[in-house]
Amino acid sequence: MNHYKIIDEKIWKRAAHCTVFRNCIEPAFCVTFELDITNFLKKVKVQKYSFTMSMIYAVSKCANEIEEFRYRFVDGKVVLFDKIDTAFTYLNKATELFKVVNVPMTDTIEEYVVMAVQAAKEQQEYFTGPLGNDVFQFSPMPWVSYTHISHTNSGKKDNAVPLFDWGKFFERDEKIILPFSVQAHHSFVDGLHIGKLADKIQKFLNDY
Repeated sequence: MNHYKIIDEKIWKRAAHCTVFRNCIEPAFCVTFELDITNFLKKVKVQKYSFTMSMIYAVSKCANEIEEFRYRFVDGKVVLFDKIDTAFTYLNKATELFKVVNVPMTDTIEEYVVMAVQAAKEQQEYFTGPLGNDVFQFSPMPWVSYTHISHTNSGKKDNAVPLFDWGKFFERDEKIILPFSVQAHHSFVDGLHIGKLADKIQKFLNDY
């Protein structure tokens, strides 16, 4: 597990908001929006990188830069992780069943893509154990372009692992558009932070 610090909720500015949402029946919320991947898709194709692994890196890098996406509950306490790694679904085409693959976050997209592709291909088990607390979870659905998505609920209110998804990209007005969604725990993340993340991701995709 990555290093974290325990938050003193007596002086934490978000303590009241955290408590309110933590006690909700459904403390997570999901937002879907569109991303322009025209430039990014072109670049990763030239580099012959996996689009999926490249996108996971891009989103994880941006989410790691926003403090609110690194908060979690550990043993009932609020903690802030220094770094968040990745966990993603990967389809076994022979069985049409997915496996969950864990890959640590790296400093560069080149290093991450190589490591992620190798890990996904080499892992034989569908599940290697409980999902870590210090990950961003990804479950792309590239078979359909959607305008809304919902997720299963484990019933564990303190599960604050953000979940990122995207659907099948499409062309509109000479741009390649990707439907993208973020599910986050409202104890830590508000719409403001979703907006910051959307801006960061789009800038990364534009400038890559």
